[in-house]
Amino acid sequence: MKHHLKRQLRRLATQRPYQIIAGSAAALVLAGGTGAALAAADDAPARPENTAAVAELGSRLGDTASRGEARIAVPSPSTSPSAAPSRAPSASPTATPSAKAADPDTATRKATPKPPSSRVLDYDYQAQTTYYYCGPAAVRNALSATGIERSQDTLAAALGTTEMGTNSAEDTTRVLNQQVKGDPYRTRMIPGVATRAQIDRLQADVVNAVGNGRAVVSNIVGDATDTDGGWHSFPGGHYIAVVGYKNDGRTVRIADSADPSLPSYWVSTIDLANWMATRGYSA
Repeated sequence: MKHHLKRQLRRLATQRPYQIIAGSAAALVLAGGTGAALAAADDAPARPENTAAVAELGSRLGDTASRGEARIAVPSPSTSPSAAPSRAPSASPTATPSAKAADPDTATRKATPKPPSSRVLDYDYQAQTTYYYCGPAAVRNALSATGIERSQDTLAAALGTTEMGTNSAEDTTRVLNQQVKGDPYRTRMIPGVATRAQIDRLQADVVNAVGNGRAVVSNIVGDATDTDGGWHSFPGGHYIAVVGYKNDGRTVRIADSADPSLPSYWVSTIDLANWMATRGYSA
């Protein structure tokens, strides 16, 4: 039995370090257990040389195991091959840059359509019933383009018209807004010779008003020549309705209550602006 134990210990001592690591604990336990068993079986004290040999072998086994542990280190959990390195979340490969946000106003606002180059309103012409009713007649003709029917007498009372006529474009603007919903009319005065800006303003106002189905009422004074060469003279002042335009507003259509034999004609916007010098219009 002793010889068998010695052979077993020699075999373990000569094995490679990594094998000793696996069996060193078992060998030590075996040595200790066998020694105890021998002591129990044989009351005689163990021989000194055998005890020393076992002790020396145990020491050698401890040294060898230490060296084996140094060579074959168990990887720590932090360096385990199965542990994937921590990485910051990456963008999805299918993600695409978000499109630039559209201006809520640009997405919902439709482009304003360009007004037609010419337009003439459908209106009901009526000549003035008295020589001083040009104001009421012009307002009445203008209102008829919006489908509103009023008598010249009714409008004369609202305008404050007398045998001296109707005072100014301020009155025609006021009465037109009394009849048309939304108070769309505004007074434009031309205190002297019409400027380029005032002519452009008149052109834009006529296109805008006629484009929205409204006629313009002008307070004129003096002379003007229409596009056909006709001459129109009102030295004491007069009121006319502008019921249409052409050439993008550079020429305007006049409804004139003064002469039922010539109820309408065309004049240039420049001539109309100068015809209203010192007066104004409702648009």
